Formats: sequence, structure tokens, C-alpha cells
Amino acid sequence: MFILMVIIFVVGYLMIALEHPLKIDKAASALLIGSLTWVAFILGAEDILTSGVSASWNHFIEESRILAAASGSTFEISHHTYLDFIVHHQIIEHLGEISEILFFLLGAMTIVEIIDQHQGFKLITDKITTTNKVKLLWIVSILTFFMSAALDNLTTTIVMVTLLKKLIGDKQTRWFFASMVVLAANAGGAWSPIGDVTTIMLWIGGQVTAVNIIIMVILPSLVTMLIPVILLSFTMKGTISRPHLSENQEREFTTPFERKLMLFVGVGSLLFVPVFKTITHLPPYMGMLLGLGVMWVLTDLLHRTKVYEDKRRLTVVGVIKKVDIPTVLFFLGILSAVASLQTAGQLGLLSVWLNEVTNENIYVINTAIGLLSSIVDNVPLVAGAMGMYPIAEVGHFAVDGIFWELLAFTAGTGGSILIIGSAAGVAAMALEKIDFIWYMKKISLLAMLGYFAGIATYYVQMYLTGHI
Repeated sequence: MFILMVIIFVVGYLMIALEHPLKIDKAASALLIGSLTWVAFILGAEDILTSGVSASWNHFIEESRILAAASGSTFEISHHTYLDFIVHHQIIEHLGEISEILFFLLGAMTIVEIIDQHQGFKLITDKITTTNKVKLLWIVSILTFFMSAALDNLTTTIVMVTLLKKLIGDKQTRWFFASMVVLAANAGGAWSPIGDVTTIMLWIGGQVTAVNIIIMVILPSLVTMLIPVILLSFTMKGTISRPHLSENQEREFTTPFERKLMLFVGVGSLLFVPVFKTITHLPPYMGMLLGLGVMWVLTDLLHRTKVYEDKRRLTVVGVIKKVDIPTVLFFLGILSAVASLQTAGQLGLLSVWLNEVTNENIYVINTAIGLLSSIVDNVPLVAGAMGMYPIAEVGHFAVDGIFWELLAFTAGTGGSILIIGSAAGVAAMALEKIDFIWYMKKISLLAMLGYFAGIATYYVQMYLTGHI
């Protein structure tokens, strides 16, 4: 069953990658592997857990024995213990972590959709008048890079891809720009303590400090974004065509005041999330849901006197029907599958093997982690690395050490190599229906060149400052 779990994941991954040829929605494939990996796990629970490769199980047994000894009793392992560990401990624990991401995503997508329905993005798209592809590429990439650091890469991608729909009519051209949004958003999120979930993990875990991660990682991240943009600038020619809007889309059914209000309140709600987290120490999704709640009340009050048709379009009850729920289900499935592999121990074995074959070379380890993050979720990879290497007093593994800084960079930017390698990529794929194979042919090489250029920049930076 241990091997079967890996086979299920690999087959499911291939189904996701070949979504368009197979004509099976990736959300369906993700839900299948998200449930079947856990089914295989629980059917082979005893054999898998007694093998000793599951760090979570070993920790659970150790804690249970300590609690039993403290109460003067003995702890005995039975078949019920294996089931209890999986069903009542690990699934519940992982569901909590996954739910945070899902509710964050659902809240962000709804807020963006509210702004869009109120034609708030029209205030921005009207300011971007250039139709030159290269100029627009630079504007979009730089804007995304810095927005991602202030918000986060997922929210920024949702906002920017929504904007692109208003700016670019041709689907293939829009795919190029949406893909560059993914690269820029992941690069921008890597150097900010609140820009990417893995950087947040390292910041909260004490491996890095906010000011230092900004200073040491911003330049490599910028290079990672600039290299693909520069290369595309030489090959991308011509002008963009603006989308042809329907009569209903052209009709201004909101007032200038309503458009400005929803844009500022909506973007303000997104920007408030990291502030909320810093002040309250509550998870980011709570801040996102708070912002959504405020906008919900505001829209209900704002449109209470309007005719039914416009009211249904502009209030959250109507807007939420337009939110891409399959994307949320895709996240649920893929993260559930990864959680099962993490609990059963496959990812732990991968980390140990990586440590052995690289002879503990921190640059090779981190480069490999970044490449792996384009295939599997970067969160368990970073969590595994944090578990493998405790914080040291001095050296590469100390607070703000080279290992942790480079880990934040590689885990944050490596996911851009494949479209499903990051939350930003998955969001763009769902919103624009970007083909996996198309992305791999057109964008993956550019992303990889930027990735390795960023690592080289970090190495040179460390060499020049005397850290190596």
C-alpha cells in the first residue's frame, strides 16, 4: 500500500497534466487522488506505520507513551490505534491546515469578483493605454512583483489575471501574460515575509527575520523575474487587441462613486490581511473572511434600493455564484493527497534521500527542493526541511542563515517551472484555462532560466559580502 499511494499520486498527476487531451477536469482527478491515497493508507495502515518511516506516527506514539506513563498506565498499540491516528489525528490536523488555504482562496476570489462586478478594475485598465506588447509586459510584471510582496502571490495572481481579461482579447497572448504574472508573483512573494506561504512558515518558525529576508532575497527574486521578461522582450512583437465587450459589459450599471468605493475597499481588505495577522496573530484566512464580511454588508446596504436584476448581480449572494468553485476543489484534492504522502512518510524518505545524495550541500539541497516544488506542493517540502534541520546557534542553519534564506527563495520561485507547481500557477490555470502542456513548452524553460539565474545571483551576493 505504501508503494500504491505513490502510484496513485503519479497517475493522478499525469491525469492533471493531460487534462485537455483526456477531457477530464483536473479538479476531478485531484479529488480522486486526494481520497484514494488516504484509502490506500488506511487499508495498509499497520504495515505502513510499523515500518517506522512516518515521523508523524513516531511522534504520536512517543507522546502517547509519555502521557500514559504520567497517568500511571501503560500504552498498548492495537489495530484501533492505527485507525485513530489516521482518522482522528492526522486527517483532522491536515484538514485544518488545508481549510485555511481554501477559505483564504475562496475569500480572495470573492472579493476580486465583487470588485470586478462593480467595474472597479475599469479605473485601472483605463489608465493602462499602451497596446504595445513589450511595454505592457514590463508594466504587468513589475506591478505584479511588488503587489505580490505587499499582498501575497495567490491574491495578486487572482487580481492581475482578472485585470488581463479586461486588457487583452486574444487568448494565446493572454496566456503568455498570465504566465508571466505567475512568475512575477512567485518571485515577488519569495522575498517578503508575508508574500508566500513558505516564507511565512520560515518567518513564524523563527528561521528568518522580516528585515533580513527582504534585504538578502529581493535581488535574486528580482533577477528571477527580469530574466524571462528580458528574453520575451526580444521575441514578443506587435500590439495587443482589446477584448470586445458585450453590450451588457459596456453598460455602466454602477456609478463612478460605487466603482471607486469597491476598488478601494476591496484592495484595502486584501492589504489589511497581513496587518490583521500581525496584530491579532490569527491565521490569514480570518482576516480575509473579515474583509469579505465587511464588503458583504457594504454591498447589501449600497444596493438595497436597486432593481432586482442589478441587485442580484452586485451583491455577494449573486457574485459568489460566479466564483470558480472547481479551483477550490482542486486545491482540496491535491493538498489532501500531499498530506497523505507526508503522513505516511514518502516525503520524509525523499528528504532523507536528498540529504544523502547531495552530501549535505546546502546549495544543491535547496536547488533540488525548488525543482521538486514544481511537482509537489512546496509547503510539505519546506516543513520537511524545517523538521530535518533544527535551528543552530551559528552557521548556515542559524537564524537568517544561508540555508533558510535560500530555502525561502527556491521554494517560492521553483514552483513557477510548472503551471501546477504553485498556488499562483493553479489559480491562473483555473481562471484562464491555461493548458499544462502549452505552459511547459512556452514558459517552463524561461522560468527555469530565471530560477537558476536567481540562485547564481544569491551565490555571488553571498561571495561578495564574505558569507562564503
